[in-house]
Amino acid sequence: MKQEPIHGIEALTAFAINAIRDAGQAAMDSYGKGRGPAKFDEGLVTQAELQINKRFRQAVDNQYPDHRMFTSKTPDTAYTHDSRRYMWIFDPIDGVDNYQAGIPIWGMSLALLENFWPVFGAFYMPATGDLFHARAGGKAFWGENRIRMTDDRPLDDESLMFTFSRFHQHYVSRFPGKIRNLGCTGAHLCYVAMGRADAAVTANESFQDLAATRMIVEAAGGRLYKASGEKFYLNDYLNGERIDEHLLVTAPGNCRAALDCLEKRR
Repeated sequence: MKQEPIHGIEALTAFAINAIRDAGQAAMDSYGKGRGPAKFDEGLVTQAELQINKRFRQAVDNQYPDHRMFTSKTPDTAYTHDSRRYMWIFDPIDGVDNYQAGIPIWGMSLALLENFWPVFGAFYMPATGDLFHARAGGKAFWGENRIRMTDDRPLDDESLMFTFSRFHQHYVSRFPGKIRNLGCTGAHLCYVAMGRADAAVTANESFQDLAATRMIVEAAGGRLYKASGEKFYLNDYLNGERIDEHLLVTAPGNCRAALDCLEKRR
């Protein structure tokens, strides 16, 4: 008789970390083999994403065959008590330009939901070996080291904010510190979570893009905010649609100060 898979949080977490590391090994096979930074190699990225997805799906099918994989067309959001209540959300390459050009700031994200409630999130950067992870409602970690955001650090000329590539076309900024774009939203959010940056502004993301790093940010003491300062709720975008507004990611104590630095261009 086939043994039933273990669904305790320790077993699920260990599986997720092993699976994302294994997928990272598959990703390294094509890393940096594009046509150079000046010309995007769509064929290489598409093939790499297919291979990485296949590697991850095989791991899930072998260990948890009844678990579901998230797609924007996932039709059934009904509550269930059986193993189908678990759903994996996997984004194989965040930072595709960097990936194909051999720039190490890229990664992959993995989230686990139970009846569409967050359980665990991880963001792995295979080229640097950095692994960020958190259990929903628990603590956030960089490898084995706990990470926490500072809620009372004032914004000044030493502050750092990460943004998307066309940020200056949308905003007049009075941010007193440095503004940078590394080309990888997941890395931006994780660097904010660990205190290497004070804030990040995102654009054109989706539920799949943010499902894992949202958990890491929140476990580290941060939040995702709308431009109005209201809290942003990611589950409003379970249908997979692109998020039609820019989001601020920061510690609650810095939200108002960061938003006051940003003026929308007319």
